[in-house]
Amino acid sequence: MFYGTQVCQDIAESLGNEARLDAIIIDFSKAFDLVPHDRLLAKVAASGTELRVVVFIKEFLFGRTQRVRGGGQLSEEVGVTSGVPHVSILGPLLFLSYVYDIWRKTESTIRLFADDCVMHKKTVNNNDVEKLQIDLRRLGEWAVENGMKINPGKSIAVSFVTARVKDPLNYPLLEQVIPQASSCKYLGIFLRSDLTL
Repeated sequence: MFYGTQVCQDIAESLGNEARLDAIIIDFSKAFDLVPHDRLLAKVAASGTELRVVVFIKEFLFGRTQRVRGGGQLSEEVGVTSGVPHVSILGPLLFLSYVYDIWRKTESTIRLFADDCVMHKKTVNNNDVEKLQIDLRRLGEWAVENGMKINPGKSIAVSFVTARVKDPLNYPLLEQVIPQASSCKYLGIFLRSDLTL
């Protein structure tokens, strides 16, 4: 199944019920690179994963080194203590293992595919808008606690609705208002606010 389909289904269901759905497309900056190895292993172990799998992951991640070449000079080797490989099968799985608790204490729906994240909620009234804002605050707190960087300026707020939204969206994240748009790109597909092509 194409993972963007679930987000489209959520939006279509809301529009079919003539409801408004406010969505925040979250921009994680260098998410794969920021995963701390020690905290990742602790989360994997705490999830009940077999010890031999935890040991395998530890051997996969620990002991990695890197160098940088600049101006014809090669730097000294330094140990790598964070990051999961982007171009491996295991990398995205390890990232998802690290962020599995991103949903804690949230009422809004979160759809996550690797580091592509959408948080949304049907907004029938101002109470729903406030609940989505509370969940965004909790997401920001989670990101700080877990060493993940969210870029609010590159995140996007979209109100999916058949009628025109009169008031502009005002969803702050990490003390910065998320820019509003009438469409967004998610997993390579463009989504317009009324879900038309």
